[in-house]
Amino acid sequence: MTTTAIEAAVLRVIDEMRANLGQELTIDDMARTAMFSKFHFTRVFREVTGTSPGRFLSALRLQEAKRLLLETDFSVADISSQVGYSSVGTFSSRFKFCVGVSPSMFRELEGFTRSIGRGEQDPADGPSRVSLRGRVQLPGDRAPGRCFVGLFPAPVPQGQPVRCAVLDGPGPFELCDVPAGTWHVLVHSVPYGYEHLPSGTGAEDVVSVGSYGPVTVHEDALLMPAEIVLRPLDALDPPVLMALLDLRSSTPDRIAG
Repeated sequence: MTTTAIEAAVLRVIDEMRANLGQELTIDDMARTAMFSKFHFTRVFREVTGTSPGRFLSALRLQEAKRLLLETDFSVADISSQVGYSSVGTFSSRFKFCVGVSPSMFRELEGFTRSIGRGEQDPADGPSRVSLRGRVQLPGDRAPGRCFVGLFPAPVPQGQPVRCAVLDGPGPFELCDVPAGTWHVLVHSVPYGYEHLPSGTGAEDVVSVGSYGPVTVHEDALLMPAEIVLRPLDALDPPVLMALLDLRSSTPDRIAG
């Protein structure tokens, strides 16, 4: 089967997910939609999207929850039910873990966050002298803007990054004191003038994304420079779940890198 045919099958499943965010969808259901065996479907879905079908579905549900929090007056309990959660507590915990703020705070801050901290690390991890340097490049047909560079344990931009930086535009970056482990560098950029639109809630057609990794880090490792070329966000990319730093009226100085 060709790559195009495989991607078309995965897109059918993603469309089915979007149409049934409030319903239970099993791996068997998804595999039937893709017309693959369950084992083959799970493998190719991860290869195409970078994550599992279950995590992709969870990300779509939280993306829709973000939209509903900003565009409707539904209560958090109503929204949690609409996106397939039977427990408001479970929904709120998952939302805060993936987005970085609680549902009510996300609504209060209009889809942004005042600061981005570092994600949890193993307490045994001490300071590191390892730095990861690189460059973000933007094709000429894409509108430039500030770039968020984050280091994550999985190839999905959710939760608190272990290291991060905000660039004024495409160009060089450095992430210092990278802890030991295996990490993915994920970048997303929103054009100048679109800072008022939370990523994933109406700006999908202008968002540019890129990735590098996995990168395995150990003490005193010398890492190769990361060259990251941004591209348009498309339907096969997991949604950008984390709340973006509010840059609408200030400089990006509230970030732990």
